[in-house]
Amino acid sequence: MYAHNDMESLRLQLKHATELAEQQGGGVLVITEGVFGMKGDCGKLDEIVALKKEFPFRLLVDDAHGFGTMGPGGRGTAAHYGVVDGVDVLFNTFAKSMAGIGAFVSGPKWLIYLLRYNMRSQLYAKSLPMPMVIGALKRLDLIRKHPEYQEKLWEITRALQGGLKKNGFDIGPTNSPVTPVFLKGGIPEATNLVVDLRENHGIFCSMVVYPVIPKGEIILRIIPTAVHTLEDVNVTIEAFKAVRSKLQDGIYAQLPIPVRADEGFLVR
Repeated sequence: MYAHNDMESLRLQLKHATELAEQQGGGVLVITEGVFGMKGDCGKLDEIVALKKEFPFRLLVDDAHGFGTMGPGGRGTAAHYGVVDGVDVLFNTFAKSMAGIGAFVSGPKWLIYLLRYNMRSQLYAKSLPMPMVIGALKRLDLIRKHPEYQEKLWEITRALQGGLKKNGFDIGPTNSPVTPVFLKGGIPEATNLVVDLRENHGIFCSMVVYPVIPKGEIILRIIPTAVHTLEDVNVTIEAFKAVRSKLQDGIYAQLPIPVRADEGFLVR
């Protein structure tokens, strides 16, 4: 394992892994995400592919958040960096930009046949229901034929991220539509905050807390879509300003963690 997006760390690991592979008669597989789903920064695919000139390895990219949003025509993060031919195995999902279920793996034909007949756990797995297949094909057609949807997504993304930064929010190193907002607080505060957002501001937002991240930290992860409007962006920023103020004033810390979000929940 190499440090997050650290190419010098990867270089050291590749050197060690190559030596082991030569001793044991094996190979080296590098795995990375195209867009990291937690913080929204992109994997440095161009720099990773460049290392193939120095080390013999294959590259697997999990591009769940990049497919449909990144690169020309939504073809993903590898296309964004212009290194599609340097990716050996590509994993994508239908559950993000295509709003469906299921996933797929793509790569050289020989490799797909190898996976198909050797992944014992998947040999008798259920295939996608036919309505989902038809729906996925239609969504793919929309992505291909309507680049304006991707353009709209990025218009909203830039407005949201720019507005958050302008109002003093820390959104980290994101360079994708995945927009994390970093705050300080514990699990009780985070729980009351997201319930307040949903019940009183009409904004559903997932939270990330300990043990996924260190204690005392909160990440609120927002992922805009092409159907959001600039008015939605303004409402979201105002709501985040309101809950940040309550968080900093200690209001959420004084409230009990709600067992359920009922009609009586008010941040009160």
